[in-house]
Amino acid sequence: MMTVRDALNEALREELKHDDKVFLMGEEVALYDGAYKVSKGLHNEFGDRRVFDTPITEMGFAGVAVGAAMAGLKPVCEFMTWNFAMQAIDQIINSAAKTFYMSAGQVPVPVTFRGPNGAAAGVAAQHSQCFAAWYGSCPGLKVISPYSAEDCKGLLKSAIRDPDPVVFLENEIMYNERMPMSDEAMSDTFLLPIGKAKIERSGSHITLVGHSRFVAVCLSAAETLAGEGVECEVVNLRTIRPMDEETIIKSVMKTHHLITVEGGWPQSGIGSEICARVIESTAFDYLDAPVQRICGADIPMPYAKSWRINLYLRPRMWSEQLKGHSTSNDTNTNFSISQIERFIASCFFFENALYVRFYFYFVTSELDIDINLLHKCNAINTI
Repeated sequence: MMTVRDALNEALREELKHDDKVFLMGEEVALYDGAYKVSKGLHNEFGDRRVFDTPITEMGFAGVAVGAAMAGLKPVCEFMTWNFAMQAIDQIINSAAKTFYMSAGQVPVPVTFRGPNGAAAGVAAQHSQCFAAWYGSCPGLKVISPYSAEDCKGLLKSAIRDPDPVVFLENEIMYNERMPMSDEAMSDTFLLPIGKAKIERSGSHITLVGHSRFVAVCLSAAETLAGEGVECEVVNLRTIRPMDEETIIKSVMKTHHLITVEGGWPQSGIGSEICARVIESTAFDYLDAPVQRICGADIPMPYAKSWRINLYLRPRMWSEQLKGHSTSNDTNTNFSISQIERFIASCFFFENALYVRFYFYFVTSELDIDINLLHKCNAINTI
């Protein structure tokens, strides 16, 4: 077992040993061992030339990292949070992502930008954004959003060795999570391919696709639904760009249903991109119901805890209406009204929203529930 934090630390240590062109830079990464202790012990081991602190000027030190990469080094540039990287987005997009193309392939930019992405707890609107869709839309970048400790180690090592600029989106809430590590992953030669998703759980009834910590949400939902006789296939995207379209399409063609799960905003999000690709592919003809997206609410994240709670499903507001709009003849389906009500009663926060959404999506055609009513009650669009 290993924490996500330690897996990232081990990946950095191994790559600093593997190639003397690799160095780590960022705010508090050296003397303080990193704001989240991801770089703990690296400054003592490798010294000031390989691990060093920067001023609080993201545009400045991101530019230094890009220039060093152009000169043949392999910088790892840490942002204390990807929200702060908005100050450096010109360097990431216009300098790092486009230079190889604009130089006709003469100037590669092997830089890795990494740090925590997405919402944590109580950090309000300006520190709670998911940048997967932002950077995933930019050609010239590779964008990684790992879930497990193995993901973090294998993909960070691959990112550092990659000749292209890589955006590596970690998650603050995941840093303390302890996860299994295979013997292979413990090796200093362990690498994972960029652009390849992983089937975390096989199933035949519905495909759940997520990235980062929302893979855990999918796995938790799949475990609960398995008790109801529903087998979900959980796809861990791992990489946002390039996206493993083949794995998603094969899964959908097997299960005939798809739900995407993410922490970003709904418009133009990762779920939207997955929907578009499935619709444009041969998998479209295999769908037995429309694709559904579960994502963050379409508003800035509030600071107050009570407001954050209200961003998510509040099923008790409409459980009685749901009961009143079901058919009396529900004996022809394996999913009864009481089962749905039990899920509604237990629904709380983001995770259980997936359970409820599953029933709306997968069962309502048989139970003849009024979908318009659910929309009016914010049952489908309010997460």
